[in-house]
Formats: sequence, structure tokens, C-alpha cells
Amino acid sequence: MDFANIPPIEDVEQTGVRRSLLEDLALKTFYLMGEVALREMAAQMRVGLGIVRELFDALRKDLFVEIKGMAGGDFRVTTTDKGRERALALLAQNQYAGATPVSLKDYVGRVRQQSVRDFNVRPEDMAQAFEHLVLSEPMLKQLGTAMVSGTSLLLYGPTGTGKTVIAEAMPRVYHDRVWIPHAVEVDGQIIVVFDPLIHESIPDPLHTPHDERWVMCKRPRVLVGAELTFELLDLQYNPATKFYAAPVQMKANNGVLIVDNFGRQRVRPEDLLSRWILPLDRRIDFLTLAGGRKMEIPFDLFVIFATGSEPSELADPAFLRRIPNKIKVSPMKKGQFKEVFQRVCQEYGMGCDPEVVDYLIELLEKEYRQPLRASYPRDLLNQIRWSAQYEGSSPQATRETVLEACRDYFPPAS
Repeated sequence: MDFANIPPIEDVEQTGVRRSLLEDLALKTFYLMGEVALREMAAQMRVGLGIVRELFDALRKDLFVEIKGMAGGDFRVTTTDKGRERALALLAQNQYAGATPVSLKDYVGRVRQQSVRDFNVRPEDMAQAFEHLVLSEPMLKQLGTAMVSGTSLLLYGPTGTGKTVIAEAMPRVYHDRVWIPHAVEVDGQIIVVFDPLIHESIPDPLHTPHDERWVMCKRPRVLVGAELTFELLDLQYNPATKFYAAPVQMKANNGVLIVDNFGRQRVRPEDLLSRWILPLDRRIDFLTLAGGRKMEIPFDLFVIFATGSEPSELADPAFLRRIPNKIKVSPMKKGQFKEVFQRVCQEYGMGCDPEVVDYLIELLEKEYRQPLRASYPRDLLNQIRWSAQYEGSSPQATRETVLEACRDYFPPAS
């Protein structure tokens, strides 16, 4: 995606947002920044200098701001007493003073233009994305088919088989970019969407002029676990600042939402699926503003549910039908387990004798009655590393250290 495909806006009308809201936003920003140059204001509001000058002229006409001097050919501006009084009144209503928001209409249109369903997943994409994992070709094909659907996927199976690791690797398939808005305006209310803790922005080395209310990012990857509640699925209104943060599914639009440990949330699985039965079916979601007004947004994301439970234990068939892709992640075969063990040894700079891996597999299967879980190589080699660090020695994977690691890791048989 090219930075130039979202050109800069030239005047207030092109923002798609009411002029009065933009003037209020500018006045709050002038007040909070103190004496400020118009170019600095433009950078703060993420709009062109022409728009800031247009807003400045309107505020100056109303005697809300005044010129204090010049710097580098640019006005330095501050609020008047009247302007400060008005700004404080506005901040009491809404403390948002960040980037200029985009309209809901523009947001909806942009999300649909860069739909996750429009990305063409091929076998070579899957192979590259999962090269750090040891997966069979049939498993890769199942995962790739699910991603082509752009809908949802249930990964289920015993604990330690790698469901979360697989889910976290799936966004690596995407090698394109999407636009995320800093904020969206709806009926005068501000919803902050861009989250630097979630969205990975892509810098433009050429500094191409573009509408800076949008941030070019990798497709989002949002991970939620047991902390997921109904509240996180709706607009997050902050009573102190009086504006909203987007819910997790809105932040994940055009990307991937991973619901880890599905079934262990504070909400029952059937209640969560009931909340999402319409979004999963029709690809739209309804959010509620503080005044009770409903707003419709796209539900354009690939949802991955990862669980240690059987599908039949989570919900009835009518709900599960809304998750069209279901893949069981089973314990590894011996060859896969050996390869994972060797890879982790190499990563840790430890030698790996094939005879030692065979010995470990025999221990797991015969003495500890354990399946070959994908998590065991790293967990047991960490035990070896920690023990060596305690003793001040170099970690080595030997029969003796593997046996000691198993004794420390697995609870004694009752």
C-alpha cells in the first residue's frame, strides 16, 4: 500500500467533520499548548497548515485567539482571556485534544476497502509465516484454508500442543499494510482507535504527503485472554476525559483477533458467541454511545478462538456453526518433537545428541505417561539452563540433565 493513495486534505470541508467541532478542537489545543506556532498546531492536529490557518482565522474573528509574534515566518498564537474561558468550558465537556478525527462514513469506507477477506493467501505465504514452527503440510493447508475464508477459526486440543503459538503466528501471513485512524467522530463524540500498544505503524522514509489523520500499519493483531469481559466489547467511555476508546474488535478491524483460553473468560462462551452471532454472520457490529444511540461499524476481522476444551463443551451446534473452521491441534509425532527439540537447542546454543532426544521421548511416554506436547522441549531445556546457571556451568542436554529436568518439571505420581 502506497502512502500516496490517501492524499492530504486541503480544507475543512474535506475532513468530513463539522466545522464547529474542528474549531472547538483547535481552541482546546491552542489552550493546552500555550503559545504555539501554527505549524506546530498542524502537526498536533495531523492536518495541513491551510486547515489550521482556516480554523485560526475563525477563532481570531471570535476573539478567542491572538497573535503574539512571528517565528520563522510563522505566526505564534495564544488564547485570549475569552478564549481560555471558552476552552475550559469545552474541556469540561470533552478533554480530547489529539489528532483530528475522521468521519464514521470515511472510517467504514476505508475498512471495507482493505478488508481482511480480500487478502489472497497462498501455500508459499503459509510456509514463510510458519517457518519457525514445526507443522505438517495437512495442518498448514487447514490453517491456510481458514485464513482464505477471512471469517473465524476454532483451534482446540489438549494443553501445551501449541494452539496459542499457532494463533499468534497467523497474522505473519499478511504482508500488506492498512490504514488505521487516530480517531473517529460520531455525532460530536470522539472514539480513539489507533493504539500504539497494538498497532505497529510503518514509517514512510520518503515523507510522502498524505492525510495524517490515518496511520499506515501492519494488519492488527489483538490478543485477549481470561480478562475479556462484555465491557471490553463495547465502547470504553472514560468519565474523566469524556471521550471513548474503541473496543477490542474495532481495534482489530482489518486484522486478527485472538481469543485465547476460550471458555475461561469472565463471560460464558455461549454468552460471548451470542453477543457475536450477528457480527460473525453479517460482518457488522453495533456499538452503543453513552446517550444510548447505536452506531454500526464493520466487523472485518479474522477471529481465532483457542481453547483446551472440546467444541461440544463450549456451545451448542447453532452457535458453533458461526465458526466455520475448526481445527484440532494434537500432540506431536516423534519426528516433529525431535525437530522442535533440536531447534530449541540450537537457539539456546546447546548441543543436541539424537540419542538424548530418543531417551527423553522414552521417558515421557513410558515413565511419565505424557503425550509429546509441543511445549515440552522449550520447558525442559529451560529447566536445564536454569540449573546450569545456578551451578555456574554451561548448559548441556545430556541423559542426566534431561532426567533431572523431568523430575523437576513433572509432579510425582500419586
